[in-house]
Amino acid sequence: MFDEARLDDEDAIAALDHSLTLRALAGAGAQVRIALRAAEEAGLERLRDIEPRGVVVAAAGGSAAVADIFVAAARPGAALPVQSCTSGPLPGWVGALDLVIAVSQSGRAAGALSMAAEAARRGAFLVTIGAADSPLAEVSARARGVHVPIAVPDTSSRTSVWAQTTPALLAADAIGLSSVGRASLLTVADVLDDCATACRPSSESFVNPAKVLATEVAESTPIVLGEGPFGSVTARRAASMFGRTGRVPVAFGALPDGASQIVACFDGPLAGGEGRRGDTDDIFADPFLDGPTRPPLRLIMLRDTSEGADRHLTDTVVSVAEDAGVRVSLVEAPATDPVLRLAHHVALTDFAATYLALGQGYDPSTSPHVRLLRGAREL
Repeated sequence: MFDEARLDDEDAIAALDHSLTLRALAGAGAQVRIALRAAEEAGLERLRDIEPRGVVVAAAGGSAAVADIFVAAARPGAALPVQSCTSGPLPGWVGALDLVIAVSQSGRAAGALSMAAEAARRGAFLVTIGAADSPLAEVSARARGVHVPIAVPDTSSRTSVWAQTTPALLAADAIGLSSVGRASLLTVADVLDDCATACRPSSESFVNPAKVLATEVAESTPIVLGEGPFGSVTARRAASMFGRTGRVPVAFGALPDGASQIVACFDGPLAGGEGRRGDTDDIFADPFLDGPTRPPLRLIMLRDTSEGADRHLTDTVVSVAEDAGVRVSLVEAPATDPVLRLAHHVALTDFAATYLALGQGYDPSTSPHVRLLRGAREL
């Protein structure tokens, strides 16, 4: 059962947060700055001398967000194929004229390793991002590629997303796919620092935006909807964190394509407030005989408030939700730059998912059921 009071009890949080997930999230800005230096020392600038025919970003599990962000950042200016790949084999067109970026926080994820090795066999230029002195680094060294070491070995791939994403975005900038360079990423680091300050554990629930969102999501069935250039990325990342870290089932989509799918849910059995089986208002109904109470829907709207955004569709979706009795949480970022809005939305929902787990009495970093899967694959 979710206990909002637990979120303001720093001793209770410390007792549950064994892997210091909140501290890792608070260090996101520092991750960016450290990764900038690591990428420079690794020689990522070598990419300015190549003109690849196509680019593949190989990343899975908690690192999959890196590929999503890369593809979204590169899409507007891409004059060549850019593709993400979460499992092997690599696309058949990848060869000696192409660039493969393989990402694994630990440097040991089987999928990233196999795709990096395959890229090397095909003669592609290889960039790897992961732990130093790891199998992934060895593959890169043998292929004479560029390996950017991740300096956060004690955190999970979910909480080191910016350490992994920063070199990938620098690579996109180096080959002319995007304009998210060093200066932009330093501003991203500042945004992440501001979010960490606002969402810190000592900030009380009624003023802490992440604790507020966690409390709103608790005991509900959330649907995350994103809008804007990075809408699908932020919505997918938030859904992943609410599911894996917060332990709640969640659906997600992005405007405009996801509007119909999301709005259709408002006609279903979880809309209309109580979400009780049979849609009955009988106060004498026995929940054990008449079926369990199902958590009602909550729409989490990750808004694009910049000039030029199509607010009419967003406002319509929100209005339809409210008319159907669906609770709505609006998440707005003050930044006008889409990358900075992305950083804000990711940071806030990362913290909210972590507080959601803590409020329910769970360690946000570990799940006994996920642990059972580790023998089959590294996540």
